[in-house]
Amino acid sequence: QVQLVESGGGLVQPGGSLRLSCAASGSIYSINAMGWYRQAPGKQRELVATITSGGRTNYADSVKGRFTISRINAKNTVYLQMNSLKPEDTAVYYCNAEVTVIPDSVSYHYWGQGTQVTVSS
Repeated sequence: QVQLVESGGGLVQPGGSLRLSCAASGSIYSINAMGWYRQAPGKQRELVATITSGGRTNYADSVKGRFTISRINAKNTVYLQMNSLKPEDTAVYYCNAEVTVIPDSVSYHYWGQGTQVTVSS
């Protein structure tokens, strides 16, 4: 069993910043890709950013230059630094991790519970 716990969401004014964190725990052998997705009311869940265990990153066009994803492999933790936030960034943000689990060495995708980010004046 693997758990992902997110933190760092909240209410921020346009142009402000927030930093999200997601820590994985449980029967983890290794973690491959980690990422952040978001879902706004009435919309489908969309990719925000991903990062491989080697540090290769990928971003949605809408957040390039404003958001930065990073991870600390030794802590099984991924971060999302969000700067220059816009009202259209308002959504529930979900952490995702591709985890190879103990003891069967099979990889599964796990999701966090989500954290609300609201950008409003």
